[in-house]
Amino acid sequence: MKKLLLASAAMTMATAATAEEIKLGVLLGFSGPIESMAVAMGAGAELAIKEVSDSGKLLDGSTVVPVRADSTCIDSAAATAAAERLITSDGVAGIMGAACSGVTGAVLANVARANGMVMISPSATSPALSEAEDDGLFFRTPPSDARQGVVMANILMDKGVKSVAVTYTNNDYGKGLAESFQGAYEELGGEVTISAAHEDDKADYSAEVGALASAGGDLLVVAGYADRGGAGIVQGALDTGAFDTFHFPDGMVSDATIGKFGADVDGSGGQLPGSDSPGAAKFAEVVGDAWDATAIFSAESYDAAAILLLAMQAAGSADPKVYKDKIMDVANGPGEEIMPGELGKALEILAGGGEIDYVGATSVEFLENGDSAGSFREVMMDGGKFETVGYH
Repeated sequence: MKKLLLASAAMTMATAATAEEIKLGVLLGFSGPIESMAVAMGAGAELAIKEVSDSGKLLDGSTVVPVRADSTCIDSAAATAAAERLITSDGVAGIMGAACSGVTGAVLANVARANGMVMISPSATSPALSEAEDDGLFFRTPPSDARQGVVMANILMDKGVKSVAVTYTNNDYGKGLAESFQGAYEELGGEVTISAAHEDDKADYSAEVGALASAGGDLLVVAGYADRGGAGIVQGALDTGAFDTFHFPDGMVSDATIGKFGADVDGSGGQLPGSDSPGAAKFAEVVGDAWDATAIFSAESYDAAAILLLAMQAAGSADPKVYKDKIMDVANGPGEEIMPGELGKALEILAGGGEIDYVGATSVEFLENGDSAGSFREVMMDGGKFETVGYH
């Protein structure tokens, strides 16, 4: 009965919203281990929402209102409850989110599928989500960690790093990335001396750091969170002299890492989703000085929100059960290429029966399973800041 009520509420909302006001859920980890990242992510999504709403060209002049909800990143029950509130109480027509892989999978399985609700995540990267049952409702704008693991292995081998210790946060994101990386790195001839999970929010990481130090390696790969256990591991390694050089996957490439460690980790590298495409440059122009346009997952958030709204226009409906089939059509070719700042133009083309190829800030191209092909930006900590040194 609960599922039937939720589904009924979602359908009623979508029909009514088309007439004048459409609500779009922004479900991110506003608290928890990625809260520092969520600031720019929320801003990115809401920039696209404002651009569409201000244009007055969506579904005969409908306005769009963002509704924020907290996925926490780590509490699946809280994320599920937040998603249910977005649908039943707030009446959203789509969800930009969730953030973090474990809670995204829980929301998809327990809420989105039950209610026919479309989700586009800007930051859930676990390879397991590529195979999740989604009824055609789930997409993501960042590439899978199956690809990040390969990119990371290539970066390290190209630098002559032949052995590493690995620590990863004990959840879907950390496990998936660690496994992907180890397989790719060993295939290239590298040695993983240890691959050990760590829990977040511990007061003391001396035991974990001791095990990593005993195993040794040219450097320490920290597949964790800059606001939680990953930072604790790095601090412990610096305090004991176990490691002074690190490699940071996307969860650690954050203002929080800069603020906590700065020049203490100079010479450490990392990677995060990003490109040097014309769309990325255009996104930086549109953002201006509002925030750092290269902030992790903010471009992916802009693209996720934009695609949801453009699909509604293509379908002529804000009903997720209707517009879900237009997601691929607006994100992939053929059609006129659309960059950041051109959402009003895209809405006009679609209203006239034309086709668009939304390139966006991240050169979006969805694969058959809803994953993004994606690219990565390589960074190096220099002078206490992450500097871009290449793209992959």
